[in-house]
Amino acid sequence: MSNARDVEKRWHDPTAFRQAVKYGVTVIVLAGIAFAVFGLVDRGSVLLAALVPTILFLGGVGAMFKAYRVWRAGGTWPIWQGAGWFLLTLMLVCLSIPYAAARFGG
Repeated sequence: MSNARDVEKRWHDPTAFRQAVKYGVTVIVLAGIAFAVFGLVDRGSVLLAALVPTILFLGGVGAMFKAYRVWRAGGTWPIWQGAGWFLLTLMLVCLSIPYAAARFGG
């Protein structure tokens, strides 16, 4: 497999971009639902609070796995890698939710 395409930086794949955005939005919506359940059911539950970053982490790992599979197939993998990094970064931000539940919820 040639690495020439990896350095050219002119990837254009609208279909893969739409799929990655749809995947990312779906994961974020699921995390938002978990956050709403946490807020409405029990604000002191660390387990419910931990679901939010867990969903984002699993979504980020899933996007990275998809990026690897697309790379192996010779596709435009940076789109999926970007989606994975975005979800993992959002997971780091949301790690404050279980901390807040443990610290201030009880």
